[in-house]
Amino acid sequence: MNMTFATPWVLALLPVVLALALYPLFARERTKPAGMRYSDNSLTRVEGRSPRLMLRPILPALRWIAVALVVVSAARPQSSEAREVISGEGVDIALALDISGSMAALDFEPLNRLEAATDVIANFIDQRKYDRIGLVVFASEAFVQSPPTIDHRVLFGMLGELDLAASLGLEDGTAIGLGLATGANMLKSSESASKIVVLLTDGVNNKGNVDPITAAIAAETLDIKVYTIGMGNPDGVLTNRRGLGDQLVIQRYELDEETLQEIADTTGGKYFRATNAEGLREIYDEINELETSEIDVRQFIKYRELSGWFLVPVPLLLLLELLAGLTFFRTLP
Repeated sequence: MNMTFATPWVLALLPVVLALALYPLFARERTKPAGMRYSDNSLTRVEGRSPRLMLRPILPALRWIAVALVVVSAARPQSSEAREVISGEGVDIALALDISGSMAALDFEPLNRLEAATDVIANFIDQRKYDRIGLVVFASEAFVQSPPTIDHRVLFGMLGELDLAASLGLEDGTAIGLGLATGANMLKSSESASKIVVLLTDGVNNKGNVDPITAAIAAETLDIKVYTIGMGNPDGVLTNRRGLGDQLVIQRYELDEETLQEIADTTGGKYFRATNAEGLREIYDEINELETSEIDVRQFIKYRELSGWFLVPVPLLLLLELLAGLTFFRTLP
């Protein structure tokens, strides 16, 4: 719930009210009091200040606070509560991500391949506000990190915790077919009109008991479109090889582009090749544009007038000033 003002320009009068309230204080300082000669001023000396005299500035303060409240009320303060009505249907998406050891290659500087991929995927998820998105990771086996969800904060948390298979205590390898089959299986019960798998890998299917093309045929049967992304520089890249003193070596990784292309063709998707971080970001942007959600979002804002609440204290403040002036702060003529 937020508070706004229907006529905020009226609030410009508040500095004027403050200036008028403070003017008597400055005027008193600049005006010298009248003096008279007296032979003995001991009789006029008062020990300390009277409490009544010290508290007297409260009277005009009450009056000016009342005036300020009237100004704020005239600006028509309102509380607003926004409500979104969403109609239509989003896209159900399974993100299948390779976490094999080759994803440690450093050709997507300043990040390695896995770090660059998770960074771009997080941005992709952020743009798909109304879609249900799930996450699958695969190395020698495939695992569901998160089933399709509209709560994307869960996915951001999962992406932040991802690491290479070896660091997670998993056997290394690249089970592309198993990763695709797991992503497709995640979406098989979806009733969405549009279901897609975005599969990213930098290698060749060398693990798992599911052939990638067989998985693609199964996905096509389930009316699931698959976008495949081959990641990496074919000329060889620097990588941090563990077990050799963490030394950097130049290594060439094989990428089975032919299989990735066939997977995409079988399911009516598209194959992309990413050789740097910017290219990878452009690929996910293109997929984002190709798979638009049929969503109609209407926002309704309900306003509630609060002016009356600011006027309630005004008569009480003025009445208090009047009563105090006639009693405790009364001055004799």
